[in-house]
Amino acid sequence: MLKYNLQLLITLLQRLFLMQNANIQEAKTHLSQLIESVLAGQDVIISQGGKPLVRLVPYEEISKPRTPGAWKGRIRIADDFDDESQEINAMFYGESE
Repeated sequence: MLKYNLQLLITLLQRLFLMQNANIQEAKTHLSQLIESVLAGQDVIISQGGKPLVRLVPYEEISKPRTPGAWKGRIRIADDFDDESQEINAMFYGESE
């Protein structure tokens, strides 16, 4: 009885503060509520067989968009980059020279 009450108290404190635990079945059933909890700042742990498997976290969008031309002048592509080698083509296509 004491062990059950202690476990219940721990579970209540976790849910009351910053961590919420759910098994896979609960996560399937209450996914919307779990997502709301995550967006409100709570950690949500999904477990299976009493062992934690995954943690739900809010998606964070990349704050700064890419700037085209940021590598301009830093790299160089050789003039013959697209030229084909007859020897390599023969190896790929099985042609004899």
